[in-house]
Amino acid sequence: MLTPFRSIMLCCLAFAPPAFAQNSAPDVAASQNSIVVTAQRSGAPMWTIDTDSGTIILVGEIRAVSKSTPWLPDRLKEATAESQRVILRAAPKFSPGDVLRLIFRGGRFTKLPDGAVAADYLSPDQRARLAALEAEYDVDYDRRSLLMTSFDLLARRLDFDDETTDDATDVVRKAADRADVPITRPERFRGEDLLDSLAEADPASHIPCLEAAMGATEAGQEIIRARGDDWRKFDIPAVMDNPLEVALGRCWPWADDELGEEIRGQWVGMITDASREPGVTLAVVPLRVLAEEGGVLDLLEQEGFVIGGPVWR
Repeated sequence: MLTPFRSIMLCCLAFAPPAFAQNSAPDVAASQNSIVVTAQRSGAPMWTIDTDSGTIILVGEIRAVSKSTPWLPDRLKEATAESQRVILRAAPKFSPGDVLRLIFRGGRFTKLPDGAVAADYLSPDQRARLAALEAEYDVDYDRRSLLMTSFDLLARRLDFDDETTDDATDVVRKAADRADVPITRPERFRGEDLLDSLAEADPASHIPCLEAAMGATEAGQEIIRARGDDWRKFDIPAVMDNPLEVALGRCWPWADDELGEEIRGQWVGMITDASREPGVTLAVVPLRVLAEEGGVLDLLEQEGFVIGGPVWR
């Protein structure tokens, strides 16, 4: 699944006479440190792992970074261009057949089962909170699936992804493409598997997502600015506790136990493989996947990696 990459420069060093390689070792280390410093100057929170032959930079990404968040993506572009390899998240792979499946089974995704209403799954207090939001936004969620209601609250009522700039993944992908830096991605999940997982889920399993989405919407747009500011200040626990970040982390597919475990396992595997490679590996990883309890940082630490960077728990 994972393919290691070497840069032309490092290949040249590998085939150079021993005296040249020994004299150049400090230069190589200095170059790697320079890349790390350049990446850190972007202002995005990141962690580093020093290996026997190189360095891994783990950039903690949040989606939908507000334009008001004071970070410098150009510095991340510079670091990307000097890196030997890049690891980025992958989007699900949806086929034309998956689209047809969604069309013909759409009711299973967008509505509650026949005859069921929101009150059948929610406590009186939860239903009252939802009713208040329905009245505020003049919308009826009674028959809508709890997951679709959650998405509607976050995307249309809280409007969390309005006035945003490129995510770190987009910044690094474009820079890597321009500089011909090899990109590795996790194995993409099949659209069929994701849709089956969603269709088979008990509606009640989406209640934690709905509760979090209601909490974020009730808190208002101030939490969007606060999330970006805390991310820029490297206050990782504050970002993780932000109602918006909590809601995004509790909703499908992250909250699906099997998918969540597989996502974390993929990242740990790719980073472990990169630790055996020379030079600098720059990986952009969703912050929640990195810093959640039992997440990628915790798992890497358990495997014996020494991780430098902001406190994440």
